[in-house]
Amino acid sequence: MAGITYEHVSCRYPGSDTLSVEDLSLEIPDGEFMVLVGPSGSGKSTALRLLAGLEQLSEGRIDIDGRDVSGVDARDRDIAMVFQNYALYPNKTVGENIGFALKMQGVDRAERDKRVREVASMLAIEEFLGRKPRQLSGGQRQRVAMGRAIIRRPKAFLMDEPLSNLDAKLRVQTRVQIAELQQRLATTTVYVTHDQGEAMTLGSRVAVLKDGTLQQCAAPRELYENPVNAFVAGFIGLPQMNLIRLPLSDGRVRLSDEDLPLPAAVVRDATQRGAKEVIVGVRPEHVTVGESSSQGVAAEVVLVESLGADSYVHASLAGTDATFVARTEGYDSRQRGSNVRLRVDPQRIYGFDAATEERLGVSEHQVDHDASQPAPASVSR
Repeated sequence: MAGITYEHVSCRYPGSDTLSVEDLSLEIPDGEFMVLVGPSGSGKSTALRLLAGLEQLSEGRIDIDGRDVSGVDARDRDIAMVFQNYALYPNKTVGENIGFALKMQGVDRAERDKRVREVASMLAIEEFLGRKPRQLSGGQRQRVAMGRAIIRRPKAFLMDEPLSNLDAKLRVQTRVQIAELQQRLATTTVYVTHDQGEAMTLGSRVAVLKDGTLQQCAAPRELYENPVNAFVAGFIGLPQMNLIRLPLSDGRVRLSDEDLPLPAAVVRDATQRGAKEVIVGVRPEHVTVGESSSQGVAAEVVLVESLGADSYVHASLAGTDATFVARTEGYDSRQRGSNVRLRVDPQRIYGFDAATEERLGVSEHQVDHDASQPAPASVSR
């Protein structure tokens, strides 16, 4: 096991005018489950491949267990990688796939078979040891790929979108198995995904990237409650935060036909910056849907998503092109075209500078702006 450090790491692919990863500094303590998340093209997979030694750094350095590995060949970094496409040998059995690395290391047959059985038992794939990969389901193949990584007892596991080829049910089942396995092994893990739901349930900390730049790194709940900018606010959370750009006047904004007072700290910060516009953010759970005769912002229902325990009401705001999403409990029978009023909890409004998209009204103790500051090494879910 080992800690990992990215120190001012940048990467520019040959022939590209832009950096795929720009000035990334991130400290991952020994035993932590770190998730890199972001949309396509955010640099998350490149950051992982730089750590694995599969891409070359343009600037900066990467340390594993206190050793600078920036110029070290991938096979000499003592890490194990789990790929999106499993990368199993089709002509070898499951047992042979799992034990292949040990065979290459010259481990004798008896010890190799013993360790293969131990790993297979841990992953509940003992009955498949004699089968070929083509005889397995996607979830079973992914467990074989994980077994091949685990058996090496590396300093760190690197996982690049390992669940993206699985259906929704299998993704949930397999991510639970990954979380349990990582807790049991306590091996430093860096996991890449575009799925923020995966990121929030797996990571002890989550690093959010956009256009090759680290936006924020924090525990999942901290990201959700205290995003440092509008991008993080909109990316973290399902459904995403309602965000709308509005003119600011006398500490208020006008949302459709209603004046909406902003929190005092947001107004104070916006005033100090001379901001004329703000981006107002509201989570769906902080929007209440009322009848058209009640108080609130006039809106028209365009879609109701019924998800069993909860429903999500999508409503267009009168006189605007904006749509807000509100969460309601249980089944919501409202129909498309219904007129409603949306009431926003004034204490749960987020404000962002329209020019920079930085969070407004945040005191230093609320958000840790030092993205490289490590959390405790213990893994919590």
